[in-house]
Amino acid sequence: MRKLNYSYRGKDKVTDVLSFEEFNDIPTDDKQRFLGEVIICPDQLKKQAKEYGVSIKAETARLLVHGLVHLMGYDHENVSQKEEQKMVTLEQKILVKLKV
Repeated sequence: MRKLNYSYRGKDKVTDVLSFEEFNDIPTDDKQRFLGEVIICPDQLKKQAKEYGVSIKAETARLLVHGLVHLMGYDHENVSQKEEQKMVTLEQKILVKLKV
């Protein structure tokens, strides 16, 4: 994960989740849209679950939702606090709906 983070983001450190937007036109029907890929680092996931005192399932859900929200165009780095808060709020709403 560290290598991927460096290769694609120029950050030489481990990260918990990376999202890669799909730029190719993949045929889908009207109800589906391929957004891209979300890659989760299992070692970081386990470490964070322990750190935050949550289950592996809860931390997996949080990281997956975080990655998906990035694929939807939201960001939390190099944006205003208002934009960052929009992303955080959307993530929280999704996680509540998932009941994780």
